[in-house]
Amino acid sequence: MNETAGEDTICAIATPLGEGGVGIVRISGDQAILIAAKFVRPKNHTPLEKLSSHRLYLSDVFSKENFPLDEALVVIMRRPYSYTGEDVVEIQTHGGPFIMQTTCDALIQEGARIAEPGEFTKRAFLNGRLDLIQAEAVLDTIQATTTNSLRSAQGLLRGTLSREVEQLKDELIRNLAHLEAGMDFVEEDISFI
Repeated sequence: MNETAGEDTICAIATPLGEGGVGIVRISGDQAILIAAKFVRPKNHTPLEKLSSHRLYLSDVFSKENFPLDEALVVIMRRPYSYTGEDVVEIQTHGGPFIMQTTCDALIQEGARIAEPGEFTKRAFLNGRLDLIQAEAVLDTIQATTTNSLRSAQGLLRGTLSREVEQLKDELIRNLAHLEAGMDFVEEDISFI
């Protein structure tokens, strides 16, 4: 599949709107780390670009005017080992709407754009991280209201149905090959079926 589904970098508030203890702003795309580095300063004084992938770092987050917005946990997930298959940065601030929106505004001013609904999952599909069944199961997981509906969605998301479909496809291809061989060599008195 594509190495990257989009040529632009997207951002969005990844947690429900409203006040809460934690709010997450997610950035994905080729420029995600470079854009975030303009506003995120790890407390260990290591440049954001040099941080290890998939580790949390205590950091300060600044506004575009260089005003301290919040102390946050930041994680970089380098391609292809992220949800979207692209470079991803998650900034885990306190869950105030103003903090999260100001962080998004700063990212947008530096070249990111607001993600469309479902665009992170769309990029995961386009980059081969999820198949279509799994991509659809993301919404089923989010909307699950019972244990059974959650189990069903998680089975789909974890590839249970996809593996069964793949096995059936392989079996059909084998049967089709035998059927075609049997039709091609009908005079040879060879049984393929």
